[in-house]
Amino acid sequence: MLDNAQDILEENTTPEAEEAEVLFSDFDLDPRVLAALKDVGYKTPSPIQAATIPLLLEGRDVVGLAQTGTGKTAAFAVPALSLLAGRPATKDTQVLVLAPTRELALQSAEAFTSYAAHMDAITVLPVYGGSAYGPQLAGLRRGAQVVVGTPGRVIDHIAKGSLDLSNLEYLVLDEADEMLRMGFAEDVEQILSSTPADKQVALFSATMPPAIRKIAKKYLNNAAEITVKSKTTTGVNTRQRYVQVMGPHKLDAMSRILETEDFDGVIAFVRTKMATEDLADKLKSRGYKAAAINGDIPQQQRERTVEALRDGKIDILVATDVAARGLDVERISHVFNYDIPHDTESYVHRIGRTGRAGRSGDAILFMTPREKYLLRAIEKATRQPVEHMQLPSVDLVNAKRLAKFSERITETRNTEDLSVFRDLVTKYIAENDVPAEEIAAALAVMAQGGRPLLMEEIPQAPARQRERSEGRNDGFGSRGPTRPLTEGNATYRIAVGRRQRVMPGSIVGAIANEGGLSSSQIGGIDIRADHTLVELPADLSKDQLRALSRTRIGGELIHLELDKGRRPSREGGSYDRADRGFKKDFKKRDGERSFGDRGSDRPYKKKFDGDRSFSKPAGAGAGARKPRFRD
Repeated sequence: MLDNAQDILEENTTPEAEEAEVLFSDFDLDPRVLAALKDVGYKTPSPIQAATIPLLLEGRDVVGLAQTGTGKTAAFAVPALSLLAGRPATKDTQVLVLAPTRELALQSAEAFTSYAAHMDAITVLPVYGGSAYGPQLAGLRRGAQVVVGTPGRVIDHIAKGSLDLSNLEYLVLDEADEMLRMGFAEDVEQILSSTPADKQVALFSATMPPAIRKIAKKYLNNAAEITVKSKTTTGVNTRQRYVQVMGPHKLDAMSRILETEDFDGVIAFVRTKMATEDLADKLKSRGYKAAAINGDIPQQQRERTVEALRDGKIDILVATDVAARGLDVERISHVFNYDIPHDTESYVHRIGRTGRAGRSGDAILFMTPREKYLLRAIEKATRQPVEHMQLPSVDLVNAKRLAKFSERITETRNTEDLSVFRDLVTKYIAENDVPAEEIAAALAVMAQGGRPLLMEEIPQAPARQRERSEGRNDGFGSRGPTRPLTEGNATYRIAVGRRQRVMPGSIVGAIANEGGLSSSQIGGIDIRADHTLVELPADLSKDQLRALSRTRIGGELIHLELDKGRRPSREGGSYDRADRGFKKDFKKRDGERSFGDRGSDRPYKKKFDGDRSFSKPAGAGAGARKPRFRD
């Protein structure tokens, strides 16, 4: 049961609260954990950390209610590692953290690894769907004291016998309300029931719906409930916008914005040190003056880089949160959240780099559909809406590029001595009998240095899908996507849904494995009664489409095809005349035809004949055989 005697904590409530500053060194933490916290620059705990760490160190079960971004990861990771430090060395899994998404699982695993930097005997292993089993199985065989994973993949490893939780001491449910909202309630309960009764449990959630309270009452023992209310705000001079775009298209999206909006200095925030170097190199290859700063770059070099940004010698700084801490450069006009932060405080600190000293600023956030919950958390924590932004069109970008190229020609003619090159061109024309326009075009290509002058379109979804995603009626009463389409994506339909008891994790795993996609390329998943809508790249190859049309989930062929807002013919049911006419038109249109493989249906129908009862009317006999599905 929950102990409701705990005070409700609020950030920045009174001056007295600010004066009574608590430090991490005030807690009874292992010295090695303290040293790691010092390495990453942590001195003062956030309110949720200050309230929960002492209780967890005492062995209490805790329910922490706080918005995303209040420092919950350190709140459960720091005491867990400190407790492990006092235990004998073992290969057993002693700490299990459940997270709703791959991205959050990776973030938590990275945090654990950072805080355990001085603990040689601790191994942290992330396990999640959509990635190969091999490395995860090898890591579990070697022994991982801390396992961070998504519910579906954790259940798979438990079922395979590769994850043994018999000696588990510490279990964390991170973003518990989001896990339940995504349909993982049964998975979470199944995992909890597979763990020892005497373990310590920490449950962290932004809200406390009845389902969360039920789990807490059933599986937590005399838990202390801690609530933290954030009063984080953002600058009034900063315009906040977001673009829904998949990872492979982020660079093009950023280029479009930079080429069509006036900007001065820019900071682009990414999550990892490696990503700072990678993005800075890609921006430089596109002609921007860019540089990276991260924790691996010596302080003196970092200072020189910031000074170059201040002086206008570079225009774009690519940084991690830690490296940019305390950065103050007045000329920053734009902040790009190239990677969305999992932490609302980080978001506020990031966009606080612009809109300073009374100047206006722009904060632009890139996110995928699966990161929508982080946007909601940011809006809730900052109490400000983030405006949806349409990317500038390719036509506009190319018009500006051509105008800029013409300006460069004019500037060069007016400022440079062309006599040597004029004589060279005259001689070339005489010797080769080539028009001057051809020579000028060849020289222009040389001047581009291999970079294409014109931008190409990001792959587009079929027109009908775009119209439906924008709220326009397509004439067929479609119930199409419930969210705006992501740039570069299209909506596909698969012939399994809630009736077949499919879960998001199994869909991601099957599509990633069979289609050769990474989980980051899989966008929003909308599970409905008898089918599911999935966002995937609009430019899937024919081989990928063929492989995915033959893919099975829980024994069922998924029959992947572009969504047309109507039931595919293979699923049965009747159509009106408009549907039948649309079906003919659908088959004729190049790029919009069904990708189901007819040949693959024959053995399927023969094998499962008599087992499929989905089209049976409501009055069907109770003795009818039901299909069996894998959870």
